[in-house]
Amino acid sequence: MAISNVIKRLAMARPDVAFTLSSNGRTTLCLMAKGMDEAARLARLDDILGHDFAQNSIEIDQEREGVRVTGFAGLPTYHQGSNRHQYLFVNGRPVRDKLLHGAVRGAYADFLARDRHPALALFVDLDPHKVDVNVHPAKAEVRFADPGLVRGLIVGALRHGLANAGHRASTTTAGFALGRARPEGEPGGANPLPYQSSAPWTQHSAPRPSVGENARFAAFDAPSAHHETQAPTAVEEAQHLPLGAARAQVHETYIVTQTADGIVIVDQHAAHERLVYEDMKKALAASGVTAQALLVPEIVELDEMSAERVLARADELDELGLSLEAFGQGAVAVRATPALLGTVDATRLVRDLADDLAEFDSALSLKERLEEVCSTMACHGSVRAGRRLNAAEMNALLRQMEATPHSGQCNHGRPTYVELKLKDIERLFGRR
Repeated sequence: MAISNVIKRLAMARPDVAFTLSSNGRTTLCLMAKGMDEAARLARLDDILGHDFAQNSIEIDQEREGVRVTGFAGLPTYHQGSNRHQYLFVNGRPVRDKLLHGAVRGAYADFLARDRHPALALFVDLDPHKVDVNVHPAKAEVRFADPGLVRGLIVGALRHGLANAGHRASTTTAGFALGRARPEGEPGGANPLPYQSSAPWTQHSAPRPSVGENARFAAFDAPSAHHETQAPTAVEEAQHLPLGAARAQVHETYIVTQTADGIVIVDQHAAHERLVYEDMKKALAASGVTAQALLVPEIVELDEMSAERVLARADELDELGLSLEAFGQGAVAVRATPALLGTVDATRLVRDLADDLAEFDSALSLKERLEEVCSTMACHGSVRAGRRLNAAEMNALLRQMEATPHSGQCNHGRPTYVELKLKDIERLFGRR
């Protein structure tokens, strides 16, 4: 396995070279020469990392002050349980460098939960005199003459690439959804779904009504589904947009849309949470988040340590639109909340922020941990599951998602929507 990993890394660095690996008379790896352009590099990564990576990655290409970083990075929703799927190269040499891995973690910190990791292959090229390759016995680590420049370039390149990805979400989420919909033991979904009570989703369901019974089969008749009739022309126009036309809301939580070649299921809370988060970051970068004064200050009871921790950051929270002041022992008064959050439960918001602050390094400012603070606030200001939306509201949410970078995943790296192509649905029902 160690030998195989070495060969794979060498093969990634040199897609213009053919590689063959044999063990005990059996060929375990056979890679044809591809070339040295980016298409050839992606084809080589496809051979080694799999087709899913090639489908769910974005191209990276940035240069600054003689240092260039190229390669391909996975979408945030195409995440892994460890960083072993991160391949880093310096001047064609495979490395496992802490600075580079730290830069990758920093670039994705805004999009992934702490225990999830992106998949990527990045190639850093610079003047050989500006990097020391002899700081590790196995030459697995390097030392840069200007580490700040390299780190900043990688973080900037990855964030720029992710921003350009717009609202894209990983195609593997659809595959996972289809896989979960198939009965246990059903290979690949090629056969039609069996009409049997032993199917996983019918084990605990009510008995099926017979044909003669007055059973209502229309999903939209159920209290948990909401459907509004829309003008056919409006649906026809919107279904050609990336996220399609809203057709129904199910369980007051999921928006079902129709696209030109399939359907999309949107988690309304997760999607709106991301949109509010991006709005907060924009407002903060521009001129600070506008505060909305409360007519009557809300008093929040906390333990003494939590109250002190929150009040110590009162000035920084004020910049984020949250105005707090001390109110006796172990309590704070909330005088204003961020305007773009609308009406929020101030008590829950402050308590959640207190928990977040307890996990921060005391030396770090809130601005340095902006993603955690804004993410917590955005969660409290987003459309909740259980809220009924009309057709106009649902379509407005879809259009805003299409116009907002990173809206394909919520603030914790989970997908905000799943897209199912018509051919996949037909295959699920044995029509293909």
